[in-house]
Amino acid sequence: MIERRAYRRVTWRLIPFLFACYVAAYLDRVNVGFAKLQMLADLQMSETAYGIGAGIFFIGYFLFEVPSNLILHRTGARAWIARIMVTWGLLSAATMWVTSATAFYALRFLLGIAEAGFFPGIVLYLTQWYPAPRRARIMALFMTAIAISGVIGGPVSGWILSEMAGKNGWAGWQWLYLLEGIPAVLLGVATYFYLDDSIEGARWLPDDEKAVLRAQLRADPAGEEHVSVMATLRDSRVVLLAALYFCSILGLYGLAFWLPQLIRTLGVAEPWRVGMLSAIPYGVATVAMVLAGQSSDRRGERRWHLVGSALIGALGLVGAAWFRTEPVAGMIAFSVAAAGILSLPPLFWTIPTTLLRGVSAAAGIAAINSVGNLSGFVSPYMIGAITDATGEATIGLYVLAASLVASAGLSIAATAPPTRR
Repeated sequence: MIERRAYRRVTWRLIPFLFACYVAAYLDRVNVGFAKLQMLADLQMSETAYGIGAGIFFIGYFLFEVPSNLILHRTGARAWIARIMVTWGLLSAATMWVTSATAFYALRFLLGIAEAGFFPGIVLYLTQWYPAPRRARIMALFMTAIAISGVIGGPVSGWILSEMAGKNGWAGWQWLYLLEGIPAVLLGVATYFYLDDSIEGARWLPDDEKAVLRAQLRADPAGEEHVSVMATLRDSRVVLLAALYFCSILGLYGLAFWLPQLIRTLGVAEPWRVGMLSAIPYGVATVAMVLAGQSSDRRGERRWHLVGSALIGALGLVGAAWFRTEPVAGMIAFSVAAAGILSLPPLFWTIPTTLLRGVSAAAGIAAINSVGNLSGFVSPYMIGAITDATGEATIGLYVLAASLVASAGLSIAATAPPTRR
């Protein structure tokens, strides 16, 4: 069948490469969680200062997300994604040279500016190849990069911290930033030569398969395109989706930035063991993401898959707080939390990509993602402040669980049928 052959060809061409790019992006965004194990003592930073530095990335990200995605909409994905990846890789590697909290804040802020537009740009790009009924599974395949970056990044980061410390006179955390920044630069250069901006420009697709892909996209329910970017940003549905995404991602970044430290509270001291154990929750989440996406596409149902994932994530975080000193029960709780939390984003992105089109899609997707990712500032700062004040992160885990319960309620509102006017 031509349709099946066409989508198989597109998927094998695009998803593995974009997956690798997102692994590099996510590693460079959250490797501060591992660097923290050594960096705080070397730079004499407090937990709160670390939380500010980890989170200030998202302020730059927030400010430049919509402009970046509008540029991508005009210029095409190939050149703009390549620019994003090269600049963020260089800035991430440059973090190895920071000597103070101020320099750390500045580079993290610039890193957020550099990476702005990458994720919403890829989401927008995939909507130009896949129709709405196929998107949950495809988004899940792409976004398992978050989980795989944890599976790969945990052990690799732990190994770098342990084995590279002292080589060439550099600390382990300095090697961590350098070695994990290089892949982004190399993939950025490859992006310029590998990606195609549209179905029409894909020389690797036969004409009959191109025709099928275009017909499938034309059959999509027509999303709304506003007359201006500001009209899109004022749309009540876009605002609701941004609030939903904020609550969902609050839990994700709480897990990403603080999992190494939380595993250490289970009695694990060596960085390489922390890295190995951190891979377990992400491995479980990888399977959960794919299964949830497949189930949602097969049933054509989004609402209760979103609600169920949010509540499972909340349950896992509460369990992590309860069993914070029990190694086996604590790891099970982290794995449940990761499975629920990481299943949320690919399911979520099927909604705005169906709701909007054209320049409204470019602006709306970027706006939702930028507001949602402000939680990346709130989450580490909040948990850092709580940890400094109480000596442990337990209360922070309860707050993150509450945010996921709120996202379950917002999911019901966001997927309600539109009111007739």
